Amino acid sequence: MEPKKVLTLYKTFSMTFDNSKKIINLRITFFIATILLLAYLAVAYVARLIRFPLLGISDALWTLILVIIWTILTFMPVILNYQYVSFSDDNERIIFRYFTAGFVSGKKNSVEIDKRTFSGYTVDTRFFGLIQSITLYQKFNEGIAKYPPIFISALSHEEKAKVLRSLQVLTPPA
Repeated sequence: MEPKKVLTLYKTFSMTFDNSKKIINLRITFFIATILLLAYLAVAYVARLIRFPLLGISDALWTLILVIIWTILTFMPVILNYQYVSFSDDNERIIFRYFTAGFVSGKKNSVEIDKRTFSGYTVDTRFFGLIQSITLYQKFNEGIAKYPPIFISALSHEEKAKVLRSLQVLTPPA
């Protein structure tokens, strides 16, 4: 008697998402901060409508405080390597599309890996966990290819968990 062949089906959950809302919010915040700083400079120094000292603080100190706040809001996405990230594992491919999301956008990049040749990934964390990146690996006949890091610092905690869970499921056993 011939042994029965058992077919096991695993339900896989595929997903597609991006963090465009966060990147748009960053750009809007930068725009509003710039407008407010320029408005303050116009009202305080050009129109001279504000009488200093205001709340016991001189005009130079107010200007310095506002410029420091504007600088932090402007350069935080650059320092923390914020990137627009689009992730999809819907079909036979894992697809990441990404670009730098600072005040000057970077080059648009794309990584597409066939799920059958996906070899794994590593997660790197720097600067007290504020800068996080994923490095993807793909099998070729010549060996393993290592892709440049994709910074996931701008993703929400839930989005990071989803990406890592999906990559973990797709990673072949060692």
